[in-house]
Amino acid sequence: MARTPSGADDDIFDLRLARSSPDLFPMLEALYGARPDYPAFRERLTKALRKGWKDRPADLRHLDLKRDLEPDWFQRPDMAGYVFYIDRFNGTLQGILDKLDYLEDLGITYVHLMPCLKPRPGDSDGGYSVMDYRQINPAFGSMADFEAVSAALRARGMSLCVDLVLNHTAKEHAWAKKAAKGDPKYQDYYLMFDTPDLPNRYERNLVEVFPDNAPGNFTHYPEIGKRVWTTFNEHQWDLNWANPAVFLEIVEVMLFLANKGVDVLRLDAVAFMWKRMGTRCQSEPEVHMLLQALRACSRIASAAVIHLAEAIVAPAEMLPYLGRGKHDGKEGNLAYHNSLMVQFWSALATRDTRLMTHVLATHFPDRLTNATYATYIRCHDDIGWAITDEDAAAVGASGHGHRNFLSDFYEGSFPGTFAKGALFQFNEATGDKRISGSFASLAGLERAEASGDVAGVEMAVQRMLMGHALIAAWGGIPLIYMGDELALPNDHGYLDVPEHAHDSRWIHRPRMDWALADTRHSGNTPAARVFWGTRQILARRRATPALHAAVPIRVVPSGNDAVLAFQRLAPTGTLLGLFNFTERWQYVGEAPARALGATVMHDALSDERVETHQGQIVLPPYARVWLT
Repeated sequence: MARTPSGADDDIFDLRLARSSPDLFPMLEALYGARPDYPAFRERLTKALRKGWKDRPADLRHLDLKRDLEPDWFQRPDMAGYVFYIDRFNGTLQGILDKLDYLEDLGITYVHLMPCLKPRPGDSDGGYSVMDYRQINPAFGSMADFEAVSAALRARGMSLCVDLVLNHTAKEHAWAKKAAKGDPKYQDYYLMFDTPDLPNRYERNLVEVFPDNAPGNFTHYPEIGKRVWTTFNEHQWDLNWANPAVFLEIVEVMLFLANKGVDVLRLDAVAFMWKRMGTRCQSEPEVHMLLQALRACSRIASAAVIHLAEAIVAPAEMLPYLGRGKHDGKEGNLAYHNSLMVQFWSALATRDTRLMTHVLATHFPDRLTNATYATYIRCHDDIGWAITDEDAAAVGASGHGHRNFLSDFYEGSFPGTFAKGALFQFNEATGDKRISGSFASLAGLERAEASGDVAGVEMAVQRMLMGHALIAAWGGIPLIYMGDELALPNDHGYLDVPEHAHDSRWIHRPRMDWALADTRHSGNTPAARVFWGTRQILARRRATPALHAAVPIRVVPSGNDAVLAFQRLAPTGTLLGLFNFTERWQYVGEAPARALGATVMHDALSDERVETHQGQIVLPPYARVWLT
């Protein structure tokens, strides 16, 4: 594609700079304006943005313009995501190219490659301990291979998401190596202390992320005479975002990745970026100022790129990552809807949607500005039961008791449970327990198949399809974790791998079963049924305009505690979602449903008319309907 004339290039950049300067420079002035080096930093940043734009390939500049004209591109109901580790999917980046037909068959338009930038050798926290932001993990291929994948995805209308870790680098990163050698410039890139006094004061308010494997938040290195802030693991050194040089370095990395064809930057561990004595050092106001400024930089030099903020926190803390108050519409475009996932599993275990209805109706707005959720049922990580004591009490439950019940239920030790998972971490001080497990195994398939329980297998399949129908109807971008579309069970073989055996999260990170995938078009196996059911859900989502993310969503009482109900309030008419969270037949009154907008009684999911019986909508076990 021909490049635009240089003068036009400059004009476009200047227009974008003018557009986003009010979102960028006030944030930077508040963060760094008191520093004597601020004017020089501002000048260097503007030069870096202009260089990023000048280096941008012509086809990506065209995409910038297209998405400027269609700013809701990521909110449309044709967006559906797929998330995987490259090596576990098909070995290498080249291996991905061989499987794009499979993703297209499923209906995928957004592909998240789990950490693929060059990690430290050995334990790398699953790839999140990055030693070079500008190189690909050599186990997966080269940067040229990465660009080939991004181009192939783009040719099929698929967007590419990659992880960019913002809170820390590996201690083997070039910056960290220079810091360890005593270079004061690079020591200021990190949070390093000569004595234990300040670390001990900070530690009084900090939470341990991995208390079993990485207790504490600081690591002492006698060989360099420093204590380094290491929130996650000893080999992950926290960056000092109070230093504007760090901001500039990360912007240059963002633009480099954008120019390699990345559409979505998943900004990892963002909650921890700013430190303040006397606090948890999570989600401080400066974090949101930084994220707004980073978003503005992308809009200036790579307008096609959006940001996904990885913040798995309670609703009140999560929503600001999508822009609230002065940051409304200016911060992250995407954030994970952790509460939807947690409440799905909670309601599934209790067969009661009252807590789910309360949390989703109380804590979330009906719409967001220039942003939406990434919705999911399972991911690569564990499940933490982010249910507050206050929310539990609102429906007459004990928060501590309910969280313990859910851990026991999904670990598989609670009497009568259908689930089979594994415990991940246990904090004796707080009683916090988290759970690992694949979608299929937590939904009951593994236990049912092991016992020859045919009815149990059927219920597990229906639970999985209800989950996929729920995240597809919520209006954000539904994300399917690799293998969930084929009902892959837990991989207990992780215990035989020394570098994985200590971390139960590897139980739900199996290698893709391509032999099983090849059977997806035939037979009546759980794998085939879940694949075809998920494929149909995504197809019907594409055909349903009311599921655009900008359409308001309102969680409403269904009149039956076993059934979740929500409205999508589209201008062309309301869509009413009904989801039966039990293995029993349930009923919802026809008159209340019509009053909530289901005037036609047509199910957009099955594309069939819904017949009522004696004034009741009859819902089979784990039914899911999108009534118009």
